[in-house]
Amino acid sequence: MSTKEFVIKDDNGRIYHPENLNEFKNHIKKYHTVDGVGDNSLHIEGGRFFTISKTFYENLMKV
Repeated sequence: MSTKEFVIKDDNGRIYHPENLNEFKNHIKKYHTVDGVGDNSLHIEGGRFFTISKTFYENLMKV
């Protein structure tokens, strides 16, 4: 992972920093996409909710 800053916001707009960004991204890619596009499914982690929309997924993959 690069050292550049990243901000991930949950569905309530709260900032979240996963312990391991690469694992977070890999999980989202594996379980919450169809043909490389966010599938609007719900990911729950650490009591936070993330709707994996196309935009959320694209922004996450840029980090």
